[in-house]
Amino acid sequence: MKIWFKLAFILCAFTFLSAQIKAQTKENPVMLLRQISFSENNKQKTDFFLRLGEFYLTKAGEYKKDLDSAELCIKEAVKLNKFTGDKLDKGKIMFLDARIDKERARWEIATAKMKKSLNYFLAYNFEEQAGDVYSELSYMSNNDPENLTIKIRLKEKAIYCFARTRKLIKQANVLKDLAEIYSIKEDPDKAIAILKQSLSTFQFAKYKKVQMVYKLLSLAEVQKGDYKEALRYAHLAEKTAVHVGDHSVDMSSIYNQVGLVYYYLDKYDEATDYYERALVVAKRNNDIPFIRTAASNISVLLISQKKYQEGIGMIKQYKKLYPHEDKEFEMYENDILLHTYTIIKQIKDADVYYRKLVHHYGEYGEKANRRASVLYGFSMYHFQKKDYKSFYKSVKLFDSITAHTGNDLIRSNNYRLWFRADSTLGKYKEAIKHYQLYKKHSDSVFNGEKSRQINSMQIEFETEQKDRNIQLLKQKAKLQETRIGNDKMMRYIFAGILFVLVLFAALLYNRSRLKNNANRKLEIKRRQIDEQNGQLKKLVTEKEWLLKEIHHRVKNNLQIVISLLNTQSAYLENEDALKAIQNSQQRMHTISLIHQKLYQTENLSVIDMFWYINALISYIKECYLSDQKIQFVLELDPVFLDTAQAVPIGLIINEAVNNAMKYAFPDGKSGEIKVQFKQVENNKYKLMIADNGVGLPENVNVNKTESLGMNLMQGLAAQLDGTFSLENKNGLEINVIFDQKSEAYMHQ
Repeated sequence: MKIWFKLAFILCAFTFLSAQIKAQTKENPVMLLRQISFSENNKQKTDFFLRLGEFYLTKAGEYKKDLDSAELCIKEAVKLNKFTGDKLDKGKIMFLDARIDKERARWEIATAKMKKSLNYFLAYNFEEQAGDVYSELSYMSNNDPENLTIKIRLKEKAIYCFARTRKLIKQANVLKDLAEIYSIKEDPDKAIAILKQSLSTFQFAKYKKVQMVYKLLSLAEVQKGDYKEALRYAHLAEKTAVHVGDHSVDMSSIYNQVGLVYYYLDKYDEATDYYERALVVAKRNNDIPFIRTAASNISVLLISQKKYQEGIGMIKQYKKLYPHEDKEFEMYENDILLHTYTIIKQIKDADVYYRKLVHHYGEYGEKANRRASVLYGFSMYHFQKKDYKSFYKSVKLFDSITAHTGNDLIRSNNYRLWFRADSTLGKYKEAIKHYQLYKKHSDSVFNGEKSRQINSMQIEFETEQKDRNIQLLKQKAKLQETRIGNDKMMRYIFAGILFVLVLFAALLYNRSRLKNNANRKLEIKRRQIDEQNGQLKKLVTEKEWLLKEIHHRVKNNLQIVISLLNTQSAYLENEDALKAIQNSQQRMHTISLIHQKLYQTENLSVIDMFWYINALISYIKECYLSDQKIQFVLELDPVFLDTAQAVPIGLIINEAVNNAMKYAFPDGKSGEIKVQFKQVENNKYKLMIADNGVGLPENVNVNKTESLGMNLMQGLAAQLDGTFSLENKNGLEINVIFDQKSEAYMHQ
């Protein structure tokens, strides 16, 4: 019974997950109205009206009067824009108008307006605003499987726009949304990788409100079946939300997630506490979807504790008190009711909800986005109805779609139900096969959860068999009693039958003892394997700790060397010697940054080059505290390399940028230095450092130069097995192209 409700909880977690949660702007409407009244600048007035319209659009609650107020602000902004002719304001007005239509559920009109505003922003190269529209367009369709690919493409375009305009917080937010879509696609590994990239970008931007990233990480770990990690991330989300003072409906979502993990760990008291907190927050924010979500979670808890009528009553009560027009959520509640009525064997009531679900999802749930819950409910229903043809089709389809998630709990219980059906039909060979699969997948779950009886399924099966045998014996006994009175010979026959049955019972008892002995031996072996696994995990943990300590000490030793060089420079008067020491310090720092990052991160094998190059350029700029007006342009893909390749790349950038700072712009001239790190082909990367300075003299032979920096860059490129080239192109351009040679990877 519990497995279906755990599947249902995941479905509920995604029911409103993909709906965009309105983040209310921190504006004072009274102050904005006063500024509009006193301002004589039409451009400023337009900006104030747009901000006021944004405030009403994102205001908490679902009120028509707020949308009417936002629409009035749009009309005033349009009038003012006719006088100012500001192109950016015109595009913002178009986009805000489209979003108002979206909130009024005018989906086709809103979509058309959004596409029009997107074309406008692209025509005038307003990339940040184009990114906003791409992201918003992804919410204009539901989460049917055929729409998810479109949503992913729109999110990726938004990320590209924000990356080009260096809007890190917006970029990180859309990365979070993209990961959410991969979770809906039941690809938790991809979702977790993107969420960690989002978290890294938020942290680089020094943005602290990352509670929803942790919440989504927890949900993805639940999909994988790693409840220990799921609980850690869920509490991180809660702790972060409290720290930043989040009182929005996001807090309801986070409390729901903590309750979900506790439910999976069979800690019902803790789960109930968090679901009730979620309901309070949702009611305080007057958010009907989250009110219904929290209420349905509590009802599922009641049902799973066999308080069936209380759970059913709560669903029907909240459906009446808080009506919500969402077909997918209605199907979720119908799924709960189908399974509950199936459990308590009220088949007529179950029939009603089965027909509704079949009408919406198809006979085998083939139209459902996340079919696992629907299919499992159908399987239980068919099992109770003894419709084994439909039952087998459902369980086979369930197994095929859950095979890739890695959640052994879900699959093991499906095999358990399959085993029961096989046993009922006398398919003992198949029953043994599915029982073994149940044990195989459930063992890994037992290691992560509370201890349970390993042979509970076998006991349940034997109990059912015993009950059926007793009923059969009673029927035979009654039949024999009627015949005994008529014929003495029948009495002997009956006695013979009883004797055979006694022998058969003795054989069954003997076989049962053999099975119990075999089970005890298997239990001893399992414990031995568990002990060995525990020792291996301990060794792995110690190894990771030692690697971190090595990186920490290497970083400290490099810092000591840098300090010694700095001390030595105080006693030198020779300018060339001082420059050599300074160059050495910078090279040491370039390597030190990598070991510092490896010490601070959980991943000890790869370096985030986006973070590393940004940190390295910031350090170089700090080293040149002069009045030179040199601008840096960074175009970096989110690339991850191992240290063997990251160190040469860092040293090449250090040498090239330092040379440009020293020689490309003589006499304090202003200029631009561009650093680009891109993936040019599959598994091939290109590093480019260019400046618009004086460049190299035409008669310089790069291969015969005695410059240490130039020789060093060429040697480092050779170490990468890459190509190194120089070109005078309105300045100097250095290109290094190399192949990836390790397990480093890149998220696209």
